[in-house]
Amino acid sequence: MFGFGKKKKEKEYLLGASDIRPLLATKMGCIATDRITVDGCRVGFFYREEPSDGLPDTGWRFFAGDESDEYLDDPDNSNVFCLNTIANYDREIIPYLDSEIGSAYYRDPRTGKFVLDREWMSAANRR
Repeated sequence: MFGFGKKKKEKEYLLGASDIRPLLATKMGCIATDRITVDGCRVGFFYREEPSDGLPDTGWRFFAGDESDEYLDDPDNSNVFCLNTIANYDREIIPYLDSEIGSAYYRDPRTGKFVLDREWMSAANRR
């Protein structure tokens, strides 16, 4: 073998195709980390950026909220999904999905409810 095409370990997603219900009308995509789709963590933080040009992208990015920078720097720890798929992993995101580009939310550890992350949004606007 020449070391080319090293086979990556196949991911085992928490939900299979037969588990996904039609919760949203869109077929547009988003990005989510394996902490949600493989490890089964609830969404802890999500934001909406400008969608990627020419792609069926909503701009939504979903995280458990405990991912390290090193974890996030590894593209193998995230994947592109239909937004409906991530809504099936955590239905509590659904009321926020019409939020404008630049919006960000975190799950309040005391209440378990999503809160607008004004600090993150302010920092993102300064970039």
